[in-house]
Amino acid sequence: MNLRRADRARLTRVVERLAGKPIVVLGDLVADEFVYGEIDRVSREAPVLILKEREKRIVPGGGANAANNLVDLGVRLRLVGAVGEDEAGEALIACFKAKGLPMEAVIRPQGYRTPTKSRLLGSLGHGRPQQIVRIDREPLAPLDARLRRGLTVNAARSLERSAAMLISDYGYGAASPREVDWIRRQRDGHRGHAPAITLDSRYQLRRYKGMTAATPNEPEMEQAFGARVGHRLEVLDRMAASVLKRQRFEALVVTRGREGMVLYQPGKARQPLGIFGSDQVADVTGAGDTVIAVFTAALAAGADYLDAARLANCAGGLVVMKSGTATVTATELREAIKNA
Repeated sequence: MNLRRADRARLTRVVERLAGKPIVVLGDLVADEFVYGEIDRVSREAPVLILKEREKRIVPGGGANAANNLVDLGVRLRLVGAVGEDEAGEALIACFKAKGLPMEAVIRPQGYRTPTKSRLLGSLGHGRPQQIVRIDREPLAPLDARLRRGLTVNAARSLERSAAMLISDYGYGAASPREVDWIRRQRDGHRGHAPAITLDSRYQLRRYKGMTAATPNEPEMEQAFGARVGHRLEVLDRMAASVLKRQRFEALVVTRGREGMVLYQPGKARQPLGIFGSDQVADVTGAGDTVIAVFTAALAAGADYLDAARLANCAGGLVVMKSGTATVTATELREAIKNA
């Protein structure tokens, strides 16, 4: 992605306006657990590798990762969601409290299990750790409807004092199309204050209506429409046109891995954005959370959709060069824009 001098100056001003912007995140708070170890030998019990554990860390994932990115950008964040009374939940609470984030809107229902994605990584000698397997631990039951409505009401109240809201729907129940539609109608009922509502939905993209924008990746679009894109951008064009028209979205940013991303807006030609930085990716874990976080923050800071997408593209290019689930800071964004 190449930027002209005027583009760089304008994007830098957007980044400088991020600090203190009030943003609310409503979503599924996931824990990303990384277990690092050394490959010792092959087990005698079965033809499997034995991993000697050396380190374990738990970091925010899913909606919690999007929130973590926003915190590191310097926005004033209100986080609404649920975690369990378990090790993963404790780790998420501790992480955010250490960054000074108020946690009164994060509930901890009895018996609820924090969604956790455990990645086991092994290395040989001084080699780079490689992921061996991922283990997902999910809630045993969806959130109670009463608890979900409580989160919805809390988020709607927070929206009244916010510049934007980010919805992170990983399918664990903290957010749903019906509840978010209620929030949108509450927002539309307040004259003169209509903050952006952005969406990252893993499985239910086509059920959401009236969102400001969404940032699905290409596989999510393919799953939603039951069609393959490949190199046929015209197929993606038709999918995006359907979302914009039938679901009344104002913008759609589709991330395409090494092909960069594409911005769609009603009545305008597609706007492709090439990847930012190198295509030699270190780790794509959580990159989509960074994209939606930076895109939302940029809208909250007054950017138009194209500039918000450019900043999100820049952030995505930076975060995939880091190992594990990571974030991008405003300082890193400014430096990257300067050298773009």
